[in-house]
Amino acid sequence: MIQGAVVLLWLGLCAVQDTRQRLLANRLTLGVALLAAVYLFCTGNTWLGASIGQGLWAFVLALLLTLPGYALGRLGAGDVKLLAALALVSDAEFLLGAFIGAAVATVLWLLLAPKLWPLMGQGLRDCLGHLAPEPSEKLPFAPFLLVGFAFFWFWIR
Repeated sequence: MIQGAVVLLWLGLCAVQDTRQRLLANRLTLGVALLAAVYLFCTGNTWLGASIGQGLWAFVLALLLTLPGYALGRLGAGDVKLLAALALVSDAEFLLGAFIGAAVATVLWLLLAPKLWPLMGQGLRDCLGHLAPEPSEKLPFAPFLLVGFAFFWFWIR
């Protein structure tokens, strides 16, 4: 349980940075990926308890899911590193659950944000930064991945 909370905290930090700056620091992505890989190879398990084989399969799956989006300009390099790090701390089930949850959260945001945005106070809009419903701007990925992981983690537990 505590391991999932740590992952939620990490994704929360990533979401705040991505929302405010449209940037994911390598310390938050590559740093966690490196720590997760060291943990995986030293213990034989991912941080959330999956086997080494499951963790490595999740890593390959993360690359398969994100590299096409990166090549098409829909995801940034930080998003690819973020999902790869998430894969190394979890397994394919968590990865897919978080990814699908992120897609659902993105669609809901795209549908609801144009109606909700004008009703929000200026302070809240400033905090949400790059989540503004402007058609020309691609949305940050980390906040939606956080929502997807949180829903999946609470649902699976």
